[in-house]
Amino acid sequence: MRAGKLDRSIDLQRNVETKSSTGSVTSVWTNFATGLRAEKIDATADETARTFGEAETISMTFRIRYVGNLTTADRVIYEGVAFDLVGITEIGRRRGLELRCERAR
Repeated sequence: MRAGKLDRSIDLQRNVETKSSTGSVTSVWTNFATGLRAEKIDATADETARTFGEAETISMTFRIRYVGNLTTADRVIYEGVAFDLVGITEIGRRRGLELRCERAR
């Protein structure tokens, strides 16, 4: 992975549940990795037929240096827009990750 190709900046967020003193549970997205350098591989926008009509799906693929404990329950923030992780592929042996994302709804 060449450093010169990592020309984008992304943040990784994880959904954390907290319990208040009254017992109510709240869920909030918190950053666990900020300012990661990334390479944007692909960006597509597709329209698909749904039961309620047509919907647009925006997909992006990023390559980043390896980050441990990343799951598809996490999400990517790119240019202020949240993207859900739908696939994570390891590149080499802990060398990098390829993140397939769809725009969060």
